[in-house]
Amino acid sequence: MGVPISQMYTVATYVMSQRLRGRKRYPLVLMLEPLFRCNLACAGCGKIQYPAHILKRDLSKEDCLKAVDECGAPMVSIPGGEPLLHPEIREIVQGLIDRKKYIYLCTNAILLKEKLEAGWFKPSKYLTFSVHLDGQGDHHDFAVCREGIYDVATEAIRLAVDMGFRVTTNTTLFDGADPNAVRRFFDEVMEMGVEGMMVSPGYAYPKAPDQKSFMRERENTNELFEMILANRKKGWKFNQSPLFLEFLMGMREYECTPWGNPTYNIFGWQKPCYLLQDGYADSFDELMNETEWENYGRASGNPACQQCMVHSGYEASAVDHTFASFGGMWATVKAMVFNAYANPGAKKRLQEAAKKPHGPLAHLGLTIEGKPFEADSKEAVEAA
Repeated sequence: MGVPISQMYTVATYVMSQRLRGRKRYPLVLMLEPLFRCNLACAGCGKIQYPAHILKRDLSKEDCLKAVDECGAPMVSIPGGEPLLHPEIREIVQGLIDRKKYIYLCTNAILLKEKLEAGWFKPSKYLTFSVHLDGQGDHHDFAVCREGIYDVATEAIRLAVDMGFRVTTNTTLFDGADPNAVRRFFDEVMEMGVEGMMVSPGYAYPKAPDQKSFMRERENTNELFEMILANRKKGWKFNQSPLFLEFLMGMREYECTPWGNPTYNIFGWQKPCYLLQDGYADSFDELMNETEWENYGRASGNPACQQCMVHSGYEASAVDHTFASFGGMWATVKAMVFNAYANPGAKKRLQEAAKKPHGPLAHLGLTIEGKPFEADSKEAVEAA
């Protein structure tokens, strides 16, 4: 498993202390968004659709650190936008390290090589660069709507690894993803020397330009992840709860715990979660105590929550399960030790999937010399 023992121990003691205090709702990871602007305009992202005056705004270092102290979560994820565009990102990161928070700085890595060579950051067990890669070369470039970004990102990853930084990758899978290509991508990522991989299904941002590529049906999501994660290769490491990965494969059922990954951004504490925007709270206490949590999650019947399986809603559920009982702990240990998940049925479907076109343009039935090809490639776009 691609998580250091020191981090696992910190999270374990934190969760146990919350449970011993009888707290049913507690944060595990703070999603700290210090800005929305980005140097990419990905079709699946809703952040860059805000008007210019919003995209120009930044959270100050003081506001960021105040939110971290207010929340108290042991881990802080810094998405965006692109965090490396923030003028105080070095100071924010150092402030978090001083607080001994485990940081996942989420980046598209366009600026990462430049910042590393300029000495903006120093290796620390508390700092991880989480580089967003949505697949192999052409697939990733298609997803981020710009050619050449995969090569830029992978060069930065290798430099960061060589310099002694903790590095993970973060992959979002969309409808039509080719499970065989994803598995080949996992091989490539592990060859780069990263600590581990993170993966999650895409779920619709209301503001995202491309609404057709998001996964809509849980059954289809489970089938895709079962093909990808069953019959797992020995060298793959995931920087995630193994029970959450089993949840994606359809082996477990969890209810969403949106308070496990609270979001703070330029508007305040976002209700109820990173993906839905049903207003904002002025303080963390207000978010936790005044949000009508019973209106969210699959059991609530809320239509917006029925198909979602995203890590920001469910990974905290899996972590809580680990420490809720001996059974949860034993299930986690088994998932860590026996992680091959031999599954002849999934293997057969994987072989059948190799014969089919995949990607957001697969429905067009495009061919080269009569044969289906990767429908998310550059050639597919030109042919369309």
